[in-house]
Amino acid sequence: MASLLQKINTLISANVHALVDSALEANSVKVMDEYIRQAERNLDALEDQAATVGGTVKTLKRKYEEFAAAAEKLDRDIDTLLLRGKTDLATAAQAELNQKQALAQEYYEQWQAQEREYRRMLDAKLKLEAKLTTIKQEREHLKALLELVEAKEMTTKAIRSLDDLAGIGDEDVARLGEQIRARLDREEARLEMASSTMKEQIDEAIGMSEIEMQLEERRQRLGLAGGSGGAG
Repeated sequence: MASLLQKINTLISANVHALVDSALEANSVKVMDEYIRQAERNLDALEDQAATVGGTVKTLKRKYEEFAAAAEKLDRDIDTLLLRGKTDLATAAQAELNQKQALAQEYYEQWQAQEREYRRMLDAKLKLEAKLTTIKQEREHLKALLELVEAKEMTTKAIRSLDDLAGIGDEDVARLGEQIRARLDREEARLEMASSTMKEQIDEAIGMSEIEMQLEERRQRLGLAGGSGGAG
């Protein structure tokens, strides 16, 4: 039991700032996770032992009260026996009273000793639970901080990579841009040529239709037969 309380006290006296510093140096919360595991494991053991000691305290207290009550009754009986002149019985009762008082005192001392031990265990339990709560909270804060640092490092690396690309590949990027623009210029030229040809064909078709209509009107006016025969 003393060994367990020593472990508990060691955990209670742990320096939170030192734990945080160690975690920051290691860039990891593992050292705090290990503390939490040890604290929780020892807390479980402490609760089991405290329950056992608490039960012993109740038993010793009950025994003391039983013997103290019996001794008190016997003390009154001895007075009664003496008043009635029954010296032999009073003598035997006195011997029994001495024995019961001794046992009552023994149970009382054991009860008080176990009570003090029980109180120490409960006090240690409360203190370790409070320290564990603090460590868990600091762990979450530290984890968030480490994640933020990692994100910033990744951002910094990405920015450096972009800077490297911007500095080293400018000529390649410019050349690639010129090639792309040249291809676009060629495609636009092809599109303009195709559009121009199509427009000419449409204009030509429309123009021929108008001429034919004009000639047909003339034929009808002149009373000539329909058709587009050539001059003979």
